[in-house]
Amino acid sequence: MTEVVNLKRARKAKARKAEEAAAAQNRASFGRSKSEKTLAKAQKEDAARKLDGHKRHDDDSNF
Repeated sequence: MTEVVNLKRARKAKARKAEEAAAAQNRASFGRSKSEKTLAKAQKEDAARKLDGHKRHDDDSNF
C-alpha cells in the first residue's frame, strides 16, 4: 500500500531545503575572512592591470 503524504509538510520541507541551499551559498560568498577578501581584491586588480597593459593604443583610431 502507498504511504499517505501530508502536502503542507512536504511543501514546508521543500522550502526549508531551498532556504538551506541559499544560506550555504551566502556562507560561501560572504563568510570570508578579511585576509581572503583583500587577497581576492589584490588578485583582481593585478589581473585588470595586466589586461590593460596588453591593450593596443593607436593614435589614429576613434575607438
